[in-house]
Amino acid sequence: MRAVRLSVVTAAATAAALAAVTGCTEKSDAKNGDAIQVTATDTTCKVSKKEFPAGRVQLDIENKGSKVTEVYLLFPDDRIVSERENIGPGTKQRVVAEVKAGAYTIACKPGMKGKGIREEVKATGGKVAKRDPRLDKAVAAYREYVQEQADATLPKAKAFAEAVKAGDVEAAKKEFATSRLGWERTEPVAESFGDIDPKVDVREDGLEDGQDPATDWTGWHRLEKSLWKDKKIGDREKELADKLITDLTDWQKRVGKAEITPTSMANGAKELLDEVASGKVTGEEDRYSHTDLSDFKGNVEGAQKAYELLKPVASENDAALTAELDKQFTALNTLLDKYRADKNSYDFTSYDKVGEADRKELSDAVNALAEPLSKLAAAVVK
Repeated sequence: MRAVRLSVVTAAATAAALAAVTGCTEKSDAKNGDAIQVTATDTTCKVSKKEFPAGRVQLDIENKGSKVTEVYLLFPDDRIVSERENIGPGTKQRVVAEVKAGAYTIACKPGMKGKGIREEVKATGGKVAKRDPRLDKAVAAYREYVQEQADATLPKAKAFAEAVKAGDVEAAKKEFATSRLGWERTEPVAESFGDIDPKVDVREDGLEDGQDPATDWTGWHRLEKSLWKDKKIGDREKELADKLITDLTDWQKRVGKAEITPTSMANGAKELLDEVASGKVTGEEDRYSHTDLSDFKGNVEGAQKAYELLKPVASENDAALTAELDKQFTALNTLLDKYRADKNSYDFTSYDKVGEADRKELSDAVNALAEPLSKLAAAVVK
């Protein structure tokens, strides 16, 4: 969901693997100045090193500006390798990564808009250290999971699109939320491709300056507005239904090309929780349909899948952390169960019926999970 650019991007990088990680505000633990300092302001994006060895890399990001910012690491063709979102003024974030040799761009985006302020950097020489074979199995299993989710999304999205094309508003409404679940579970992979997410999952306030909602806004949320707010389906909506399937088919075919690493899995799990905090709990994501809790559950399921695959190694390195993660995943899932008829249903309470006190309870549960989850990547690569 790219609205006011509150997105996630890190679970699976393409072609070379570097993934953003923790939302912590701790000082860097890199030795001898090894960490790369990224200092963002409203007008500058300064990096302490333009070249660094390939392998395990740590970026320490500080926002010294007055605006909320994001920091991206991009391939030369602007594909997203990694991103850290919602870095508030005066706050710090940490990025732990496995980086292959090659050219990259670091971009800071004050106000979370536009192409950002950019610095060219380069990872040189070396190879990523040999890793535990259990982590290779985890990556393989996660890749299979992501592909399964993409494959399962297409028929559900087609059912939604066909209802739109038939002009059946009520039938389309019934298909909307379930058509999004596979996407929500694996959203970081989709966002790593850069160009797909703005086509299928952008909200109106996420359009870039100069884009016209009448012609440039496409995807699920554009159709959501027509169904719930405008309560009508016209020729434009029918065209957009076909385009949604075209774009999702593109995503389905490209998923297998994403390069996934253990740290990108861990980072993606954390980013999915950030996605919940920034869009679902606030009610901004599905603002017309109020199906936010279904998306919420999808994000949590995707994060939990990545965690469970990494848990055998993480538990050996940090047993206290995995015990806390088990506790908080259970607590959050139990809380979400209060809002659906049964544990196998994705028919959740309409979010406009969830009061402020209950929303705060949900938010607190998300934050309680997000904090230890931000440490998973570091536990995986110890």
